[in-house]
Amino acid sequence: MPSRTPDAATGPAWVPPAGKPPLSSRMMRATWRGLPAKRHEVGWEPGLVVPAADGSPLITDHYFPRAQGDFPTLLVRSPYGRGLPWSPQYGLLFAEQGFHVVLQSCRGTGGSGGVFDLWRNEPADGRATVSWLREQPWFNGTLGTVGPSYLGYVQWALALDPPPELKAMVVQVGLHDPYALFHADGALRLENALVVGAGMHYQHQGMAPFLRAMLRLQRRLRDVTTARPLRGAYVSALGSEVPWLDDVMTHPDAKDAYWRGASLAESAERLRVPTALITGWHDALVDQTFEQYDRLRQAGCETALLVGPWTHTSALQQGWPEVFAESLAWLRAHLYADPSGLRPTSVRVHIGGENTWRDLDDWPPATAATSWYPVHGGHLTQQTPADSAPVTAFRYDPADPTPSLGGPLLSRTAGPRDNGTLEARNDVLTFTSPPLTEPMDILGPVSARLSISTDTGHADVFTRLCDVDPQGRSVNICDGFGRLRTAEQAPTHVTVPMSTTAHRFPVGHRIRWQISAGAHPRYARNPGTGESPMDATTFTPVRITLHTDSALALPHGSGLA
Repeated sequence: MPSRTPDAATGPAWVPPAGKPPLSSRMMRATWRGLPAKRHEVGWEPGLVVPAADGSPLITDHYFPRAQGDFPTLLVRSPYGRGLPWSPQYGLLFAEQGFHVVLQSCRGTGGSGGVFDLWRNEPADGRATVSWLREQPWFNGTLGTVGPSYLGYVQWALALDPPPELKAMVVQVGLHDPYALFHADGALRLENALVVGAGMHYQHQGMAPFLRAMLRLQRRLRDVTTARPLRGAYVSALGSEVPWLDDVMTHPDAKDAYWRGASLAESAERLRVPTALITGWHDALVDQTFEQYDRLRQAGCETALLVGPWTHTSALQQGWPEVFAESLAWLRAHLYADPSGLRPTSVRVHIGGENTWRDLDDWPPATAATSWYPVHGGHLTQQTPADSAPVTAFRYDPADPTPSLGGPLLSRTAGPRDNGTLEARNDVLTFTSPPLTEPMDILGPVSARLSISTDTGHADVFTRLCDVDPQGRSVNICDGFGRLRTAEQAPTHVTVPMSTTAHRFPVGHRIRWQISAGAHPRYARNPGTGESPMDATTFTPVRITLHTDSALALPHGSGLA
């Protein structure tokens, strides 16, 4: 779209207001290191009222460069308020680099009118905001979007029917499928639900209420997650009922009409807007990012992928210099026609185990999967078993559930952790390879094929890949969860996706496959009775037997040396 300048047809020239960005934002900005030098001073126009399609007021702040010139616009829509950290990270930093930034509170949050809904209003509200932008004298007709988590979801919502002005998107640790955020194979991702509930309910009210709510949740997490029944127990931690949270927790079936329209996966299937994706290996939404990357590539859409050694939150903290640089380069390339900051390849991933970055042409690279099998004595071998005989068995007691430790969570306990204490439990199996005599590179999706029988017919399985160093420290790399449905003591075969990784096992390290029947409170515990975990008050222990025709599939890469 051609640039639009004020003239007799469009009305008088825009006169920038004199306001400065909030002091708290300027103070936080001053603490950051490793970011590009600012190009412009920044002005601030707070509290603008943007009418939604139904007339609800969407409260919006406008950040802008204090300079003469024609600047593109970035739209950032958030249910978490417009204060810290969004004001400095998006409003201030990007305006410094030469963008108008429109930071808007989603309906029902941050002073905006209407009632917040987890997904149903975002497409229409995004389109209404673009219609409002077209009437602003400073809008030159060139638009981009940027933001993390739910701020990524609203970008996919706009991309369902992208306006012609939309020229670039940057989705950081982003969401496109709310069901997959809250459920895995029909099991409730309990900790995710509680953290999202607290965040959505309190963060738009300001940092102080949000921090108090998170501390209260942390103190009461055990009581809430072990309540019988689980339904409604969150109220003591969150301070009040949250109707949408009740709904997402009590609809475990992805095919339920409740979830119709929630997933925005289709927005990538025909998209032509250049889109950069950023995630971390321990991000709770990492799998959603890889799904969207695949769809964008299949659609022929220009895209880039950055995967760092981050969790959902650390990507915006320790990882922020890389995340911001990547985002800025993409937006400048597509909104300013300045590709000088782009890297030469479309994919950059951090390689665990050697702490280096690699540029790749695509993801995943071509690899050959290798199978590793569990055998008696806790050993892991590449020798194919001759039969499906039992290897070992363990007892899982939902009254004393196997705890979750690290991994792709939304909470502060996410990421790589020493699994030693966890692996010492009687309800956790481990199978470990001999020390490696040469490095082994794992690049791509990991999965487990499990052959399991139970004595009750109702159980879950949690499976994890770990790196064991020469001192015996076992650190998690990736994992997955599946629901078992067994009958009459016969083995049931189930394949459990274990996410995707890029990791080098150095010489002398060992590969470890960890298997258990849960990870609580990351996942709601299976009561062992077939009853809904939300309503169960009676728990039944289950005996789980693993058979030799189980296998851990590792994508064995090359070319990282």
